[in-house]
Amino acid sequence: MSRTDNVAKTDFYELLGVSRDASDQELKTAYRKLAMQHHPDRNPDNPHAEDKFKEASEAYQILSDPDKRAAYDRYGHAAFNGGGGGGGNPFAGGQDLGDIFGDFFGEMFNGGGGGRKASRVQRGQDLRYDLTIEFSDAVFGKDADVEIRRLEVCVDCHGTGTASARGPSTCHQCQGRGQVRYQQGFFSIARTCPACGGTGSVISDPCPTCKGDTRAHREHTIHVKVPAGVEDGTRIRYQAEGDAGRFGGPKGDLYIFLTVKAHQFFEREGNDLHFVLPISFPQAALGAELDIPTLDGDTKLRIPEGTQSGKSFRIRSKGVPYLNNHGRGDLIVQVMVQTPKKLNKVQRELVRQLADTLTVENTPTSRGLFEKMKGLFS
Repeated sequence: MSRTDNVAKTDFYELLGVSRDASDQELKTAYRKLAMQHHPDRNPDNPHAEDKFKEASEAYQILSDPDKRAAYDRYGHAAFNGGGGGGGNPFAGGQDLGDIFGDFFGEMFNGGGGGRKASRVQRGQDLRYDLTIEFSDAVFGKDADVEIRRLEVCVDCHGTGTASARGPSTCHQCQGRGQVRYQQGFFSIARTCPACGGTGSVISDPCPTCKGDTRAHREHTIHVKVPAGVEDGTRIRYQAEGDAGRFGGPKGDLYIFLTVKAHQFFEREGNDLHFVLPISFPQAALGAELDIPTLDGDTKLRIPEGTQSGKSFRIRSKGVPYLNNHGRGDLIVQVMVQTPKKLNKVQRELVRQLADTLTVENTPTSRGLFEKMKGLFS
């Protein structure tokens, strides 16, 4: 025995939230809203949802039928309690359940209205191409031609997918709707037609070139323009250069993914470039002017007297250009004073003489500074 048999039933108009002179469209709109709200599949943890769903369905079933509505308006619920002329089953006769539930169950289970014809138009797939470039190409930019293999509209059938000129025929299983309905219990569910895959049409004589797909693979050359300042992992999008769509659908996009090769000694941090320059003890102690490499060619760097190992020098605008903007980063040169591993007899004596004239305070320093220096020399 259901809960509605034990308690007084709510007035059908009040249950649906409409006035007693509500139009058929108002009834349908109110019912759709309640059915979507209380459907058991949407409320798996609510034991009362199914009762509310059935109450709303019963109210709509009766009020949407002119004869039953007239009887309800005159006698109320008594008209359908066995002696009033309607019988105890509110779903006996009247509207077909598929008509009642079809519109919104199509939305719940298929993402759209159940009665609408499915669109055959399909967008093409996006494609990916991995392009490896040199370090200098990422800094200054590069033009390159790449070969890609993509699906294009079949030239033999002109995109119809058929060998003859008559084109696809309407699917007999779904009558061109792209969906078929299955009755489950007291409601129906719309699902993609298994015969046509949701397109609403079938090809009885497929094109021998594309096998009915409407597209065939072809090699295509794309001119790729790599802008100056790109980084490793940069993605460049070329709109509508991917696979062709089906049945007039738009093309997909092509994505170029860049891999930048490592440089022999330059390292990039943002738009700045870094490298370590070895210098001798005399150069550090007396100062020097050295030719150092940059991506634009050699340039002069002045090393002041008494330069300590680990000292950094910044050379403006010798780094990486800012992507899609003006200006460049800097080149940062960090000097490392090298100690000779082997000395000949004369050199050793000269160093001893120098040592006798120098005094160095061997004052301990923090471990943090030591770690920084160790990281520099490693």
